[in-house]
Amino acid sequence: MSGEWWRNGVIYQIYPRSFQDSNDDGIGDLAGLRRQLDYLTWLGIDALWVSPFYPSPMADFGYDVADYCNVDPIFGSLEKFDRLVAEAHERRLKVIVDFVPNHSSIEHPWFQESRRSRADPKRDWYIWRDPAPGGGPPNNWISNFGGGAWTLDRDTGQYYHHAFLAEQPDLNWRNRQVRAAMHDVMRFWLARGVDGFRVDVIWHLMKDAALRDNPPNPAWTPDQPELERLAQAYSADQPEVQQIIAGLRRVVDEFDDRVLIGEIYLPIDRLVAYYGEGLKGVHLPFNFHLLQTPWRAPQVAALIQSYEAALPEGAWPNWVLGNHDRARIAARVGQAQARMAVMLLLTLRGTPTLYYGDEIGIGVVTIAPEQIRDPWAKREPGLGVGRDPARTPMQWDASNLAGFSTHEPWLPLTDDHRTRNVAVMRGDPTSILTLTRALLQYRRARPALAKGSWSLIDSNEDLLIYERREGDERLFVALNFGEAAQDWALPAELSGLEIALSTHGDRKGESVGSSLRLRPDEGVIFAPP
Repeated sequence: MSGEWWRNGVIYQIYPRSFQDSNDDGIGDLAGLRRQLDYLTWLGIDALWVSPFYPSPMADFGYDVADYCNVDPIFGSLEKFDRLVAEAHERRLKVIVDFVPNHSSIEHPWFQESRRSRADPKRDWYIWRDPAPGGGPPNNWISNFGGGAWTLDRDTGQYYHHAFLAEQPDLNWRNRQVRAAMHDVMRFWLARGVDGFRVDVIWHLMKDAALRDNPPNPAWTPDQPELERLAQAYSADQPEVQQIIAGLRRVVDEFDDRVLIGEIYLPIDRLVAYYGEGLKGVHLPFNFHLLQTPWRAPQVAALIQSYEAALPEGAWPNWVLGNHDRARIAARVGQAQARMAVMLLLTLRGTPTLYYGDEIGIGVVTIAPEQIRDPWAKREPGLGVGRDPARTPMQWDASNLAGFSTHEPWLPLTDDHRTRNVAVMRGDPTSILTLTRALLQYRRARPALAKGSWSLIDSNEDLLIYERREGDERLFVALNFGEAAQDWALPAELSGLEIALSTHGDRKGESVGSSLRLRPDEGVIFAPP
């Protein structure tokens, strides 16, 4: 693939701690990931996005970076990373890596220098402020993980800002030296052959220059995370962030055929602003709204329509169904609907991102109190914010530890891992893994799915039907969100169609007459033969 490959490709996110362990310490690594490249090729994805593997004290499992230009020994080495990229490219797989520019680790040399004194040349590389009049933090901002977003450094008498843990101080992107240093980090990895970046919390990079207090959120209730007690009016999504993103894009554009993706949890009208003026922002502002929208046909139909309508001229859409921060799709909607959800993801217009393990339907994983690793879950217990269940090991076979490792994994496996694994499901023509692979193959073979237009045909309380079209090629997708069978009367102009794929796996080639019957939880693709 070349020439804006990210438009037609399918991205597969890998949380490296949990994909494959090669040295039997219970933690996945880059060499283990490399061992599974043939699986990814077999599955049919086009690009792998690898979550952080940089040197880190692991306060937030790699999102607290102590060295932006190296590999943590837990995961391997630069040489092993280079080999991963080379072997991925040999298989025509693109490699996207996480870039974490909002904050570093408290152990990063930059911060160690910054905190030495108020006069240190790197003091302004981070956000330091005097206490508020009368003492206490400079403002009322709340950490994304609960608690205050400021920590007092007693040696210098000032507070530093951290949008997440105190071990993750925020960099000051108003400082041009910071921008230059981080641009050089990007060039370091681009020169090593990476095909792009997913930029962590990109909407956080600029804060209000005056550090004004955030206003209260009147909708907040005590059963919600503390962060939501205030509206993030001044601590994120500031207008100046677009200038920062334009600078990141210019660096990426110094290299051929690379992609810039932004992590952005914002309403659609704000999300689409991150394409930037003249589409010179991120290529793909991650669209997480399928993770948040009620799983009902009318709401999903309304979401797709509103998103499509909001896209700037020439902007390319994208969809995400699961990631390392949210409950897995099978845990959210159940195993039956998870199959239909994969069909939805892989047939909408735009670039889809598939999260590792969703292709085998990893669902609810029980995490005992003593097994909790997520710092957010530890800081705000009882609110259901724990991310550990979305980060459990990939399940490769029916052995005791699912082929992930010979050492007890850092997080537990599912209770059904002896049957819910690649080896078993690969040989089962009715499995969700077989369905996912068939959908990926069909998508690759059909220009209408890879790059065609999208239009809504019909929607009711349970059914969502839409068309994908590219030139003379037309195909249709019908999804039943309900628990009962549904009949849909085809418009008179549609005739001579047959089913190409069903989530139930047994209807290929079936003719579609004047009416289409969908079984409970079933999705089908139908098209001219």
